[in-house]
Amino acid sequence: MTDEPTGQNLRGLSAELLDKAHASRSGRAARGVFTGTYLRQVMLTLTEDSELADHDSPPEASLQVIEGRVRLATAEASWELSTGDFIAIPPERHSVTALEDSAFLLTIRTEVHGG
Repeated sequence: MTDEPTGQNLRGLSAELLDKAHASRSGRAARGVFTGTYLRQVMLTLTEDSELADHDSPPEASLQVIEGRVRLATAEASWELSTGDFIAIPPERHSVTALEDSAFLLTIRTEVHGG
């Protein structure tokens, strides 16, 4: 049996985390919002011009912009996303750069151990 579900206001959380990002030298802040058996979701915020440098992608992940504008870039392509946009992240190295103060929800499939 799981705990009783509780709601979260993502806009409120993004405002809180953007305040933390502005106070951080890195210009970013994050907080886990959901961890399940097969999924993990994290709210990330980046101040304008801050980035998550090139990094490997999990096998399956998506990014949904809660507010602001970001650029998702791989070696071969890039996408500019704004409030309300959603994208499946390509399973390759990529970076995310904030074109303005931004908050986005990252959803990641966790390892599924077969049986």
